[in-house]
Amino acid sequence: ARLLMAPGGPAAAVLSFDGWDTHANQGSTHGALAFRLAGLDAALGALKTALGPSWRQTVVVVASEFGRTVAENGTGGTDHGTGGVALVRGGGVRGGRFLGDWPGLAPSALYQNRDLAPANDLRAVFAGVLAEHWGLDQHTLTSRVFPGASGLRPIGGLLA
Repeated sequence: ARLLMAPGGPAAAVLSFDGWDTHANQGSTHGALAFRLAGLDAALGALKTALGPSWRQTVVVVASEFGRTVAENGTGGTDHGTGGVALVRGGGVRGGRFLGDWPGLAPSALYQNRDLAPANDLRAVFAGVLAEHWGLDQHTLTSRVFPGASGLRPIGGLLA
């Protein structure tokens, strides 16, 4: 937060929070995943507190490069899968909603009988934030930020 708020500081930051590749004992309230989610919650809360009034203009995207299977495996965890989630929060976010296409969890809707069906391009979340927060136009998004993604449609309505 100090770095982001410093005069002449960066307009964006990327942080890595490792240890999410859990395959066993993920837990709902106790376990590896529950522990990681509690840490993420604490980190985001600390960032909000440290940014103070600047939080009103802040957008945070929490995303992963891979998803998890729908069904639990035999060790109380999940394996690598296609379905994932991106969380967008911050003072500038119009939150409390699910955006994007939802394929559902019915057995007939699963991809390869085990995964959430791919429905949304994660780049569309980032493109929506960049378009709304920084004012980047579609051409810039698909030619410079996400080259070769000419059909990419930014998810809109993310910010207040």
